[in-house]
Amino acid sequence: MKFHHPHSKPHRRQFLQTAATLVAGGCHLSSGLAQGPRQVKVAAIITEMTYRSHAHVILENFLEPYYFNGQVTHSDCKVVSMYCDQFPDKRDMARQVAKDYGIKLCPTIHEALTMGSNTLAVDAVLCIGEHGNYPLNPKGQREYPRKRFFDETVKVFRQTGKVAPVFNDKHLSYRWDWAKEMYDTAQELKIPFMAGSSVPLAQRIPPMDLPAGTELREAVATHGGGLDSYDFHGLEVLQSMVENRAGGETGVTSVKYMAKDVLWQTAERGVWSPDLLIAALNAEPDRTEGNIDIEKLKTVVDWGLYIQYRDGLKAMVARTRQNGTRWHFACRKADDPKPLATSFYVGPWNNRCLFKALSHAIQAFFRQGKAPYPVERTLLTTGMVAAGVESHHAGDTTYPTEHLNIRYQPIDFRAFREMGASWKLVNEQTVEPKGMDRLGKEAR
Repeated sequence: MKFHHPHSKPHRRQFLQTAATLVAGGCHLSSGLAQGPRQVKVAAIITEMTYRSHAHVILENFLEPYYFNGQVTHSDCKVVSMYCDQFPDKRDMARQVAKDYGIKLCPTIHEALTMGSNTLAVDAVLCIGEHGNYPLNPKGQREYPRKRFFDETVKVFRQTGKVAPVFNDKHLSYRWDWAKEMYDTAQELKIPFMAGSSVPLAQRIPPMDLPAGTELREAVATHGGGLDSYDFHGLEVLQSMVENRAGGETGVTSVKYMAKDVLWQTAERGVWSPDLLIAALNAEPDRTEGNIDIEKLKTVVDWGLYIQYRDGLKAMVARTRQNGTRWHFACRKADDPKPLATSFYVGPWNNRCLFKALSHAIQAFFRQGKAPYPVERTLLTTGMVAAGVESHHAGDTTYPTEHLNIRYQPIDFRAFREMGASWKLVNEQTVEPKGMDRLGKEAR
């Protein structure tokens, strides 16, 4: 059966005035969304929509204008259908949002993609498999149905002989074999595929970029959340930075979960460098806790994932005792002992504004059929977080990852990152809207 992509003949379009042309390595990158003769028709496949759930904070940027790098931006997408897996009592937003925005609420994924016809009736599929009442397995993983969402989407593609771009929120699956199957299927059917965390797109304070080809010796990243769910974000922060090293990405040989006591035992042996972690945390401006030193560091770090890459790079993703909206990164170049460090600022309203840049990137992907960064990044981070879970479940043993022989070259995605101009318009003093965000106007 021959598959056809809905955008196989792209139109010439004018870019939004928000586009910033960046020159890097001789390449010109544009951040604006292409303006086509019609809006991209999107099917949203979600677990649930409740206040501040991922479905809420992503979809509001498809349904209402939003700020991206200080400019009012429109999605150029039309959400025409929605499949919602769960409707929690009293907290559900999906039914009202569907009614308010004229979205067809469908009982199956098949109907959401076909709109009751015998063909693929949408141009893109937005899968948000996060939040909801799903089992927690013995390894500490929430069993979100991302693989099921993907499989049912692919079933429609096979039945209709057509494919469309698919976005998968966060890691591909809590199971590595399922994640690899999803990736392989996308490759086989030539499905444009994008996935990952919102955090790599956040503003970096202080500004920091690693040019392609940087020689790196070691790196660290931090997060303030749970095993699996937030280790993933920390790994995405790490990977979005270190993939720029000389030779590009070559894969990972092992992952080891380290409890607090093991962290400090290995630090004393020189396995990893606490000074990098101190530099990462102290990169955040105006820390309410004050600067971190080695004694304070020992009180705020709970665990870490120690990663050994195939090319010799070593890295640590540490869980620190802070809120879940703070992430940091530091590294040491091969030719400079001084750490380079930055923090990732998510904007006001906790994590809600963090998803504006991600939504912007997804919309460009849906319009152009090309992801702004390789899906192989998230395939690798999915494998690393799964390996960390396995290491912890097996008693904090080193987990070999010969299967993570994943190689790819990075793509410069600066055009899709929030650089901070939006937070001059929406700031910590701006009252957060309760419904769908209309640039904060509901609160003014």
